[in-house]
Amino acid sequence: MTTTVFLHAHPDDEASGTAGSMILTSRAGHRVVLVYATFGEHGTVPSDMDEGGSLAEHRRTEAMASAAITGAARVEWLGYSDSGMTGWEQNGHATSFHGADLDEAARRLAAILDEEDADILVGYDWHGGYGHPDHVKVHHVAHRAAELAARRPRVLENTMNRDRMRELLTAAREMGVDADFDADDPMDDGNPMGLPQSEIHHAVDVSEVIDGKRAALACHASQADVQQMLAMPPEVFAAAFGVEHYAEPGSPEGLATDLPFA
Repeated sequence: MTTTVFLHAHPDDEASGTAGSMILTSRAGHRVVLVYATFGEHGTVPSDMDEGGSLAEHRRTEAMASAAITGAARVEWLGYSDSGMTGWEQNGHATSFHGADLDEAARRLAAILDEEDADILVGYDWHGGYGHPDHVKVHHVAHRAAELAARRPRVLENTMNRDRMRELLTAAREMGVDADFDADDPMDDGNPMGLPQSEIHHAVDVSEVIDGKRAALACHASQADVQQMLAMPPEVFAAAFGVEHYAEPGSPEGLATDLPFA
């Protein structure tokens, strides 16, 4: 049995990014551990939130519901606050993940890696997929935590395949779909989304569990961006989210299609 620790920036990031891999891995009998860096306090405040409650508490409840679907055997929180998008004043708040001391944050994660004797750690690519400050921080914290762990795990970086996205958008437009998104547009940090396929090492086909991935995403229905994803027709959702991609620094070039967590 392997143990894989998935580090995500906010509740719902696991659902859109790695939920299919988590479901496949847990169903294969391996241990899945989910760690959130922040509570996602700067997400969408739902109209039905309990009076007197906080968005952080609400999103924590959603995260636990998602974990029941993905098969996460343990859910932990590093305890930092959501930093907001690039340039927001929250970037500099004392408790923000973006502003956290790298070694301190990495030690918090390394403690979990040691408790689990983790084989694999999943973070994000070098610019967090789309440049969000907390996502970029996940990249750095994951790699530093792997260095600090008593037994260094393999580190994989969840990302988006920019070439595949471009192909899917072209196909959609040819079918008459009004797809005004451009995979090469600058994201929050000025870089295009994800990585080119040449820099990606693992493509995990999660189409057989796509309903589970959609159900995990639906657990985070309080969030406006999640609602946009759930509004996709099932066949469009399957095309967009049916393959999950990971870079593995130091690995030979080429795209493996096996489940790297088993």
